Amino acid sequence: MTIQTELISTESLPPIPAKRYFTIGEVSELCNVKPHVLRYWEQEFTQLSPVKRRGNRRYYQHHEVLLIRKIRELLYDQGFTISGARNRLGEVRDMAGTDSAVRLSAKEIQQLRGDLTQILEDLDSALSFR
Repeated sequence: MTIQTELISTESLPPIPAKRYFTIGEVSELCNVKPHVLRYWEQEFTQLSPVKRRGNRRYYQHHEVLLIRKIRELLYDQGFTISGARNRLGEVRDMAGTDSAVRLSAKEIQQLRGDLTQILEDLDSALSFR
C-alpha cells in the first residue's frame, strides 16, 4: 500500500478574503502550510513579522499572506532551500527598489506637465460640447 500526498500548487490555493488581519489558523488554510511551519518561517525570513497581541497571538496582514504564498512557491514548487528562497526574496526586493527609483530630468517633467495640461484642455473642451 502506497501513500500518495497531494501537492497543492499556488494556483489552486483559495482566494484571500478582504480582511485586515488573519489568524495563524486562517493563514494556514489560505496557504496550505501548517501553523508550526509558519512560526518557523518567521525566524528564517525577516520580512515576515506578524503583529503579536495578547497571549502572543499572531495576526497576519494581507501583504504577509502574499509573502507566505511566495515563500511556499519558492520552497515547495520551485525546490529552493530556505537559504535560496531568502536570497531570491532579497533579489526581488532589490530589483523592485531600483525599478521604482526612476529619475526624471527637469525637461522631462516640464514635457509631462505640458502633456497633462493639453489632456485637461482636451477633456474640458470635449465636456463643454455636451
